[in-house]
Amino acid sequence: MSSNRLKSGFAEKCPQAGLWLSLDAPAATEIAAGSGADWLLIDMEHSPTPLSGIGHHLRAAMAGPVEPVVRVPVAEPVIVKRLLDLGARSLMFPMIDSAADAARVVSYTRYPQGGMRGLSMTTRANNYGRNPDYLHSYTDDLCLIVQVETPQAIAAIPQIAEVEGVDAIFIGPADLGASMGHLGASGHADVQDMIDKGCALARAAGKPIGILGFGTDMARNYFARGFDFVAVAGDSWLLARQMDAIIAAVKD
Repeated sequence: MSSNRLKSGFAEKCPQAGLWLSLDAPAATEIAAGSGADWLLIDMEHSPTPLSGIGHHLRAAMAGPVEPVVRVPVAEPVIVKRLLDLGARSLMFPMIDSAADAARVVSYTRYPQGGMRGLSMTTRANNYGRNPDYLHSYTDDLCLIVQVETPQAIAAIPQIAEVEGVDAIFIGPADLGASMGHLGASGHADVQDMIDKGCALARAAGKPIGILGFGTDMARNYFARGFDFVAVAGDSWLLARQMDAIIAAVKD
C-alpha cells in the first residue's frame, strides 16, 4: 500500500474531501493540514505561489495526516522536474484534452528510459541523497491527476483513463462552463449535464474522478453524484465569506 494517503484512498474507494489553497500562506496550509481534510491543493496556476515557496507549503502540510497536491502552473517538463525534486509527490496538471496530452505529462515524471525527468542525486525528495532507494521506489507514492476542462477533454476520458501513470481525473467546472459558452455560470444545466457525463465516463473506466465544489451543499451533492474526491472549500473563499458574514452580522 502506498504511503500517499490520497492514492491509497483511491485504491480503497474512499470519498476524500480536500481544501484548495491559493493564498501562498504556509500558515494557512498548516492550519488546513490539521482540519481533518484528506488532501490539500497547493495552487500554482491561479495564485502567486512561486516555485521557491512550494517547499515551505510541503513542510507546513506535515502538520497533519494529509496529502498535499501541487497544481502546476503549466504542463511542461522543467517545472515538473523541479517540483518532484522538492518532494512534491502528488501533482495536478491543468488543461489535459487528450490521451496524448496525458501521456506527455506522465513522461515528465519518469526517469529514462520510461520518461524524460532529469536526474539529480541530492534533492529534498531523496532526503538530500540519504535515500538510495528513491530512484526505484518513488513512483509507488507518485499520484498524477489530470484536469479535463473542455467538452473535448470530457469526451476523451475513456482514452485518458487508459494512459499508464494517470491515477485520477479532475473536472474543472469553471473552465468547462466557459468553454461551453457559460462564462462564470458552471451551475448551468448544460454544464452540469456535461459534468455528470464526465463522472460516468471516468467511473466506467475505473478511474477516480474529482471536482471542485465549494460549500457544504455543493460538495455533498457531488459526492452523492458519484465523485470520489471533492475540493469542498478554499482558503481565500472561506476568508472572504466569513469576513463578510461577521461584519454583516455585527452591523445588523
